[in-house]
Amino acid sequence: MTGEFDDGPARSLIADRSREGVVVQGEVSQDIPALVSDLYDHAPEALRVKLLEHLLQPVGPLAMVAIAAGAFARFVYRLRRDAMPIALEDAARITSGHVFHLARYVEQSSPEVLRQIASLIAHRPLGLATISASALLVALSLWQRGRPDARQ
Repeated sequence: MTGEFDDGPARSLIADRSREGVVVQGEVSQDIPALVSDLYDHAPEALRVKLLEHLLQPVGPLAMVAIAAGAFARFVYRLRRDAMPIALEDAARITSGHVFHLARYVEQSSPEVLRQIASLIAHRPLGLATISASALLVALSLWQRGRPDARQ
């Protein structure tokens, strides 16, 4: 029995399109959360941990439990002042898909946190060696220039 909501193939097309470039003012620009996700996928473990810590800064307890079906719920302890840093093993359990959803949330709630990723990458030469890091830096600089509230 098929229902009106059985749209498996269409749903996968929508999911694939969420990782493509985005058309802004007639030009294709890279989707920042997709680039952050790709960077996370190719980054060394230490950079993954720093990236997660940075992205989780503005996220509250309810969002940590809700984003990516609760993948970040284990990090609720980080909301305390004396919290320990994220362990390499915990970062290894987080997939690039989870980071995509986290970056999408941060893009909407605290876009300034995404803009600060450029300095996080720039201070880690090993992280800059990946193509995804370079693409993210270019996209962030274009995004920064295109915002009316951007400081130049």
